[in-house]
Amino acid sequence: MDILPLDFFPTEILTTILLSTSSTADLTNLAATCHRLNNLYNSRKLVFLTQAFDAEYGPIQDVIQLVTHNASQPAHVTRNVSISLALLKELYHVGRVAKQWEEIYPFKKWKEKFERRRLLTDTERRVFRRALYRSWLYTLAFHTPRHSRYNRLNPVMVRERALLLHNWTGLELAEIADVRQVVRDVLSTSICPSNGTIARKFQKRYPNTRYQLLFNMHLNAAPPQRHSAPALYHQIAVHNHSLNDKYYPKYKPTSLHEPGDEGWGDDVSHYYVLENFLKLDPEQILWLKQNCPTKAHVEAYIHDLGEWFDNNGETLRQTLEFVLVERGVDVDEFWNRIHEEELGVAIDGS
Repeated sequence: MDILPLDFFPTEILTTILLSTSSTADLTNLAATCHRLNNLYNSRKLVFLTQAFDAEYGPIQDVIQLVTHNASQPAHVTRNVSISLALLKELYHVGRVAKQWEEIYPFKKWKEKFERRRLLTDTERRVFRRALYRSWLYTLAFHTPRHSRYNRLNPVMVRERALLLHNWTGLELAEIADVRQVVRDVLSTSICPSNGTIARKFQKRYPNTRYQLLFNMHLNAAPPQRHSAPALYHQIAVHNHSLNDKYYPKYKPTSLHEPGDEGWGDDVSHYYVLENFLKLDPEQILWLKQNCPTKAHVEAYIHDLGEWFDNNGETLRQTLEFVLVERGVDVDEFWNRIHEEELGVAIDGS
């Protein structure tokens, strides 16, 4: 049986083949295989790139709502915009962040039930990204200096926040809640760990030591060190350039460094720290995870965000529960079903 070269296929079939690629890399590689495919690709480049983006990073509409959001328009209003190469570039930036979180999800989701850990299906990956984009949009719209701790319970502000969540079904809200729990776990283990977490990690690295960690619990303790932005980024660059040790040096006690200082408080105070940090968007959290090796670095980053950030917890969970009550949903049952994997991104048995 003779195999026909691509030049003999009708344009409609070649177009269908290009539209069926599952990633931008596949699309561009395929388009480079012959002059005819390359010419066809260039003739409808935006169409092909948009389709490839949606397959790899989509749903594209949710990314568009995130990227095109601005304070001049309510967050819950759907924006219809024309695709351009400049817009696609912004969409790809956000999509790459979502793909990194996509890989983190299984490790955090099944951290305790590790026997259930598995790769996500293509459908689950798309659901995960959609939930992440939507929670990111909420953060971009409502975790800002305009929404201070003094007006978080203002009925007008509560209603404004609820309007965005009312765009989505109860199942979609469960997916967002599931993703937020994973984000919270990343924060609590990698960026602002509690005193107890520091103690457990220290014991794991030095199981035979008799060294007693000294946590900063006293009222007369020295205030946290503040770093200017240039000093912060210099320290980060030096750290990333020179660190070859398998274990994080922040757990190693020295004459200049006390590992206990890396803790962010006991369970009660740590809860409020986490509530504050959940106002950060997914890209900021990833940046802190990858570039801020110590508590001092994280504190400097947070300090530069402004006074509105301190003592002003996130409002997504509060607003989500407000919407659920309006719909007559049992809130406790809602969270229990997520915990039991009956609701969320990865459903047990799926």
